[in-house]
Amino acid sequence: MYKKAVVLVSGGLDSTTVLAMAISQGYDCYTLSFDYGQRHRSELKAASHVSALMEVAQHKVVNLDLGTIGGSALTDLSIDIPEHETAGIPVTYVPARNTVFLSIALGWAEVLGANKIFLGVNAVDYSGYPDCRPEYISSFEAMANLATRAGVEGNRLSIEAPLIDLTKAQIIKEGLALGVDYSYTVSCYQASAEGRACGKCDSCRLRIQGFNEAGIKDPTEYENSA
Repeated sequence: MYKKAVVLVSGGLDSTTVLAMAISQGYDCYTLSFDYGQRHRSELKAASHVSALMEVAQHKVVNLDLGTIGGSALTDLSIDIPEHETAGIPVTYVPARNTVFLSIALGWAEVLGANKIFLGVNAVDYSGYPDCRPEYISSFEAMANLATRAGVEGNRLSIEAPLIDLTKAQIIKEGLALGVDYSYTVSCYQASAEGRACGKCDSCRLRIQGFNEAGIKDPTEYENSA
């Protein structure tokens, strides 16, 4: 009997590592991505490609439009992506995004009979996002088991965030040990249509720093690279 897990995949470095970890633990993985009105589709292409390469059981893209409520540089083109470090919660925070995504993942997990949801949130390099903290994950898990038929009937579901306490360098080393090819991943907040990264946004800076600290060549294609 297969162990089933829903894995949230964005096409980025962290979620791809988490997918590799879930597969290594013997889970039959169902990957879930969201077309939520983000600035570019490069990450969705990467998520689909990575899911195919890793031979997941099924890859699903759910269409949402968080741009209708705005409030984030990722969904509102009138708000610039910051290209320098900022204090506090950055403008790239998408209001309630992880709660929305996890809620849909929870519904699919119930349909599939999966008792695990994996996601790549990280509290060390989390860029100030409130929905990437351990207390948020534990709170959502408690809610999930109160709000679902599966939970009420004793089939408890757990939210797995294995990267929560790791640095970016540690995440990269973990992924490489599991055979992840990071050249297929897209982390940039404002990547080109071809998936080339800006090299300046928060996500790019954390990625560059991670590869540097890990002492590993960064396979990312940057817009301004020679």
